[in-house]
Order: sequence, then C-alpha cells, then structure tokens
Amino acid sequence: MNLIRRYLVLRRSDGAWLLLLALMTVVLPMTTSNDYYLNLMVLALLYAGLASAWNIVGGIAGQFSLGHTAFFGIGAYTSTVLYNYLGITPWLGMLAGGLISVLLAVLIAYPAFRMRGVFFAMTTLAFGETVRILLIYSRKHIELPYGLSINFEPSFWNMVFAERWAYAYLAGAYLVLVLAAAFVLSRSYTGYYLRALRDSEEAADAAGVAVRPYKLLAFVVSAFLTSIGGTLMAQYVMYIEPGTVFTISFSVDLALMAILGGVGTLAGPVIGALLALPLREFLVEAFGHAGAGTHLIVYGLLLVVIVVLLPEGLLGGLAKLRRRRGGPAAQKAAKKAAQAAAKEGLA
Repeated sequence: MNLIRRYLVLRRSDGAWLLLLALMTVVLPMTTSNDYYLNLMVLALLYAGLASAWNIVGGIAGQFSLGHTAFFGIGAYTSTVLYNYLGITPWLGMLAGGLISVLLAVLIAYPAFRMRGVFFAMTTLAFGETVRILLIYSRKHIELPYGLSINFEPSFWNMVFAERWAYAYLAGAYLVLVLAAAFVLSRSYTGYYLRALRDSEEAADAAGVAVRPYKLLAFVVSAFLTSIGGTLMAQYVMYIEPGTVFTISFSVDLALMAILGGVGTLAGPVIGALLALPLREFLVEAFGHAGAGTHLIVYGLLLVVIVVLLPEGLLGGLAKLRRRRGGPAAQKAAKKAAQAAAKEGLA
C-alpha cells in the first residue's frame, strides 16, 4: 500500500468511483434481455472504452490525434487474419495486433511529434489514411479478400458467443481495463507531467520535463488499447473491411465523444459515448424515413449546439453551474481546492 501511495496520488472518492464502475459493468447486462438494447449497450461500452483510450493521448497529454483508426483497424485485421488463416485464438491475436500498433506508433512518433496543434492532427490523419491505402493496395500482391468474415463457432477460446449479454460483459471488461490504465496514468506523477505538456510544452520543457518520452508513452498506451478495442469490435460484428475499420469518421467520433463529455477527465469520454451512441440510434429511427443522411445532419447540428453551449463538455458545464449556484463563497472554496490540487499534482 505504501508503494502504491508513493507512485499514485489517490483521492478519498477514488475507491467509491471504481466500485461503482465495477458494479455498473456487472449489473447493466442483467437489466434487459432485449437484443436491440443489448446491442446498443455493447456498442456504447466499446465506444466508451475506445474514447477513453483516445483520451489518454488526446485529453490527458493534449495531443489531438485523428489517426487512431489505423490502430483500430490493425487490431481488427491482425486478430481476424490470424484466426481465419492460422487458427490462432483472438485472445492472442489481439495482443499481436496491440504490439504491431505499438511499433507503428513508435515509428510515426518521431516525425509526428515534431508538429504541434493542427499540424500534429493532420499528420496523424494522413497516417490513418496511409495505412488504409496500403492495405487495399496489398491485395494486388497477396490473396486477401476485400471483406473478411469470422466463422460463427461459439466458444470462449474463439471469442465468439451465442448470447449478446456475453459481449456486453466483454465490452464492460474492456472499458474497466482502459479506465484502469487511464486512472493509473492520471493519478501518477506521469499524469502530472502529461498535463503539464498539455498546458504548455515550452513551460514543461523549461521545468525539466522530458517532453518526447512522456508524449510517446501516452501515444503508445493509447495505441495499444485502441488496437485491443478493434479486435473486440471485429469479434462482435464478425465482418470487417477497409471501409468500415479504417475510416476518418471513427477517429473523429472518438475525439467528439471525449470532448462532449469532458476531454482530459476520466469520466468525460464515458459520458460522451453513453450519450452519443443512443442519440444517434434514436435519430436513425426518428429521421431514417426522411431520406438518406437526414439523421446525420440532425445529429451533427445537435452536437454542434452542445459543444458551443458547453465548450468544456458536460462535466465542465456542470462544474460551472455548481459554482454559480454556490455563489462567491463556493467559488472561493473551489479556487482554493484547485490550487491545493495543483500543488499535489491533481489539477
């Protein structure tokens, strides 16, 4: 316990939040047997985990990546190819995909981290597109169909299940894993350095923080966890193709969910995903008959309105509302709390 306290800065409420998260992932799949709601639950939990993985580098470290679709697709394709052609279980295939994603993240880190702001985002966006194009081009030289289907042979070893609730538990376990990694980074001294980089790289560098190694650490962890999510999504959908797993919209969705809930916070990406996915499905049902793409227009407009009204996300908006209701005394107390948290490396 002393060793944990030495490297992690813990709050009194941390234990309660972790217990609540664990209970949520256990109880939620038991609340319904309807396939529609179970499907929505699986996707929401998976996207919550993926958005939280993106938040490690995009929120905590402040490096706005738009190329995470590459790591997602690598995870999906690696496990599927190894399973279909070599009979290797996806449990090992997802680790192989994660390692490949880590290697690629290290390779692109040097040129990408020479850029900042929008230029870094464009560099990662180009990386994601490059991986997709290379995959499509490689089909001219290797016998690889455009789309890959996974045989429906239910077993734990194959990571294929006959019941949707099993996938809900799998997605919940993935979300817990990602949040645990984000929690450790956020509450450790590494998280303090990453937030310093996010606020000002020049100031962090002047203070003696090793800028590139810490940015690389966040990028690698985020890539590995995103790749695992790609494997889980492939095993759930049981069909992949470049047009579905290597898409720019996927990277944008992850960033948007994190921003919607509160970028840089632990709960923000989860809240954003749990709000965005059901909202999108509701709009498909409500406006699907009005013409192709109508629901996407409404969805986009609603998200723009939310982001404009709440630029710091839902969590930031709630915090402002509490401060306003509390009056000057509450604002003064919040300011003191923030200053104390900054001294302890929690801000």
